Amino acid sequence: MKRIILTGYMGVGKTTIGRSLAAAIGLGFYDLDWYISSRRRKSISDLFTEFGEDGFRNIEHNMLHEVCEFENVVVSCGGGTPCFFDNMEYMNRQGETIYIKASPEYIIEHLTESRNVRPLLANMDKEQLQTFVTQQIEEREKYYLQSKHILSVDNDDLDEKINNFVTFFTSKSSY
Repeated sequence: MKRIILTGYMGVGKTTIGRSLAAAIGLGFYDLDWYISSRRRKSISDLFTEFGEDGFRNIEHNMLHEVCEFENVVVSCGGGTPCFFDNMEYMNRQGETIYIKASPEYIIEHLTESRNVRPLLANMDKEQLQTFVTQQIEEREKYYLQSKHILSVDNDDLDEKINNFVTFFTSKSSY
């Protein structure tokens, strides 16, 4: 049984890296937000609107437990997933966790490009976005750092770093 779970702030590339890692190792891939949306037949923003953050986090917690029972998968979690309930501890028990780490500058650059698909950020100017991202990373990093591995995406050797993880995980019999 193999299970890799990716954590990190929004915009760091968890989904892109997760798909790449899953394909290279020969595992299935699940994006937790996509999984929640498909199971609940509503967008994440609609679920937030309907149930509020507390209600959404309960749904997310339950869906995390579902998807982390799947075998031979890479799971990409939402940016807030590790920060609620015992989610980070649970993910560490279920498999190998990787914190996809990036500087606020890297994240802001990526979020600026996709702001229109992230309702929470849509009306923020660059200064507001900088303040918001920096503050949230400070609050959340203590959870992210509980991951078993860290993959920094700030510099250019990302492909080499991913290949190192592929080599590491293909050499292990289970995780």
